[in-house]
Amino acid sequence: MSTVSLEELQARVGEEFVGSEWTTVDQAMIDKFADATGDHQFIHVDPDRAALTPFGGTIAHGFLTLSLMPLLNGKVDLPRLDGIRMGVNYGGNKVRFLAPVRSGKRVRGRNRLIAVEEKRPGQIQITSEFAVEIEGEDKPAMIAEWISQVFI
Repeated sequence: MSTVSLEELQARVGEEFVGSEWTTVDQAMIDKFADATGDHQFIHVDPDRAALTPFGGTIAHGFLTLSLMPLLNGKVDLPRLDGIRMGVNYGGNKVRFLAPVRSGKRVRGRNRLIAVEEKRPGQIQITSEFAVEIEGEDKPAMIAEWISQVFI
């Protein structure tokens, strides 16, 4: 992972960066997320009942897919700003869940830089379109326009 200056990162707005590593979303991960959030809907945690749905088995929670963004983005070969002291999630402009992530499927991240702006000296706001791709499927699981702030 390379580090770049603010000007170099701004020059890369519009570029797309894809993660090379895949992460498996298995039933154990789904069950832990259900326990952490209290969302035990059967399509997530009951393989027998979920098999009778159009999904054909259990699927990950949409919010589990969303929560994988930091893990998956860390595997994207996105240039990082020199001298980052801290980064925070600022929020999202939109999030769409386009396809279910079935238990046992592998996912990876894709990040397209939309904007990089200095809000004040040492505080940089980065807006990206982040997609979670599902291995072997044409449609991504999720697309989010996400805003982060980093402090240098």
